[in-house]
Amino acid sequence: MHDFSGRTVVVTGGTGALGNAVVAKLIAAGAQCRVPYRDAGDAQRHPLRGNPNLTLIEAGNLADEAMVTRLYTGVSPLWASIHIAGGFAAGKVADTDRAALQAQLDGNLVSCFLCCRAALGAMSDGGRIVNVAARPALEWRTGAGMTAYAISKAGVAALTVAMAQETAGDGILVNAVAPSTMDTPANRKAMPKADHAAWPSVDDVAATILFLASADNTVTRGAVVPVYGKS
Repeated sequence: MHDFSGRTVVVTGGTGALGNAVVAKLIAAGAQCRVPYRDAGDAQRHPLRGNPNLTLIEAGNLADEAMVTRLYTGVSPLWASIHIAGGFAAGKVADTDRAALQAQLDGNLVSCFLCCRAALGAMSDGGRIVNVAARPALEWRTGAGMTAYAISKAGVAALTVAMAQETAGDGILVNAVAPSTMDTPANRKAMPKADHAAWPSVDDVAATILFLASADNTVTRGAVVPVYGKS
């Protein structure tokens, strides 16, 4: 297990299926986790609510600069920032208007960019940033039928690689994971006839994120790591 003792980690999207798995592993490894939420119900249901190593913060829309500033204020030194928050919407180009495109860009790319920028300001002695892209960010043809989503996640991948080069001299290693469809209750419900055994589990994806966010990762930067399972 990676050692996060005494380290502060921000986890956006930390109330969702993958976020819960990441936060659980971080806290088990000794981290102090700072997790924003939009929905009070999600915060109330968080499986680790009440744990002294978990701070839940009402942060609203992370595409809002003021909200992001609030999330990172007073968090210094920050060791790692993990950006899972985002959303999915299906739709071909012909069926996607500007508002729908902007919603995907704001929810997936703009929020990630703003959190990356804020994290840099809170890191005083190196650190780690891990973003969450998606398979269509690497394999564009798989984005057919979900084009706005694919565009937004491809932007996350490009942000990750470019930013990793900008921060290499500061000891801040920036990487991303690119999951295929993950094995979650919601995805099983939405795709009951799929081969669920081929999907990566959230625990396995979380384990990859933890390595990239840990001090054990000493050289990997600018990677967008496929986490596809058998799919």
